[in-house]
Amino acid sequence: MNSDPLYRLLLAAIVVAAVWFWRRERAARRADAERFEAERKRLETKYASDLRERTGQLETLLNEMPEALIALNGQDEITLANRAAVQLFNLGPADNGRLLLEVLRQPEVAQSLDRLAREREVRDCELLLEKPVPRQLRLNATKLSGQGGALLLFHDLTTLRRLESTRQDFVANVSHELRTPISLIKSAIETLQDGAKCDSVARDKFLGIIDRHASRLELLIEDLLLLSALDSGRVELRTEPVELAGAVQTVIDDLAPAALSRGVQVLNQVGAEQRLRADPLRLRQILSNLIDNAIKYGREAGTVEISAAPLGGGFVQVRVRDDGEGMSEATLKRVFERFFRADKARARQQGGTGLGLAIVKNLVLAHGGDVRVESAPGKGSIFIFRLPAA
Repeated sequence: MNSDPLYRLLLAAIVVAAVWFWRRERAARRADAERFEAERKRLETKYASDLRERTGQLETLLNEMPEALIALNGQDEITLANRAAVQLFNLGPADNGRLLLEVLRQPEVAQSLDRLAREREVRDCELLLEKPVPRQLRLNATKLSGQGGALLLFHDLTTLRRLESTRQDFVANVSHELRTPISLIKSAIETLQDGAKCDSVARDKFLGIIDRHASRLELLIEDLLLLSALDSGRVELRTEPVELAGAVQTVIDDLAPAALSRGVQVLNQVGAEQRLRADPLRLRQILSNLIDNAIKYGREAGTVEISAAPLGGGFVQVRVRDDGEGMSEATLKRVFERFFRADKARARQQGGTGLGLAIVKNLVLAHGGDVRVESAPGKGSIFIFRLPAA
C-alpha cells in the first residue's frame, strides 16, 4: 500500500467525495420518492374526490328521475334501484341482491328477461302492477355488455291512461249532451213541418220545446267555452272589493222562481261586514252554481243557508248548506268532475249541463282559493269555499 501522505490524502478526498455524492444522490432519490408519493397521494385524493362527486351526481340524477330504474347483474339479481323504483315497488335494503322475479312476480317481467337472453333490448312492454297501489307501467329493458346484466326502466302510465279515459268520457258526455236537445229540436221541427204549425196550440207547444232546448244548447256551449278558457289560462279576472252579502242576495233573487217552484226557503246569513277580493261576475257564477245546485238537490220544501266567516291568513270562508239526501263517499270523490251526475235520471229531470261544479272549482282556484264538500247520506251537503278577503 502506498504510504505517501499525498496519496493517502487524495484517496481520503476521493472517499469523502464518493460518500458525499452517494448521500446527495440518496437524498435526491428520497426527495424524488417523497415528491412522487406526495403527488400520488394528491392525485389519488383528487381522483377519489372526483369519483365521489361524479358518483354523487349520478346518484342524484338517478334519484331525481321520474322513471323507476333497476339494474341487474348477470344472474338477474338487483344491484341498484333508484328512489322512484324503491317507492314504486316498495323495495327495502334487504331486496338488494335478490332475484328480480322474487320481488316482481309479473309474467311480463319474466317474459322480458327471457327475451333479453336472446335480444339486445325489449321495448314498450306494458304491465299492470297491483301492489302496493294499482299502476299501469311500460317497461323498456337493455342488456349490458361485459359481464352481463341489464337495465330496466319503468314508465308510470297511470296518469296518462287516466287522462285518456277522462278525455274519452268527456267526448262521450259532450256528444250525449248535444245529441239529446238536437234530436228533440229536430223532432219538433219535423212535427211542425208535418202540419202542426196550423194548430196554434200544437205550434206553441213545439216552438216552446225548440226554444227550451236551444237555450240548453247555448248554456252548454257557454259552459264548455268557459272551462276551456279556464284550462288554458285565458280567463282574465278583474278583481275588486265585493260586498259578499249583496252578491249573495242578487243570486238569491235571480233564483227565486226555481226556489219557489220547489218550496225551498233560501236564507242569506252573510254579515254585512264580509268583503271579498274577487271578480264580481265570476263570484256571481260561483254562487249561482252552488245555490242553484242546493235548490235542485236539496229537500223539497226544505232550506238552503248561505253563511260566511273570516279565516286566518286573509281569507273568507263561504258555506252553502242544503238539507237534501246527501252524498255517498264515492260520489264525494267525483262531485267536481265534468259531467259527473250521481243520479242521472234526476239530473235530466232537473236540467243543467253537468259542468256547474267543475266551473265552481276552476273559478275558485283561479282566484287563489279552494273548495270542498262535506256530506253524508241522509245528512244534506255543505259546499265550502274560501276566497281572499278584501
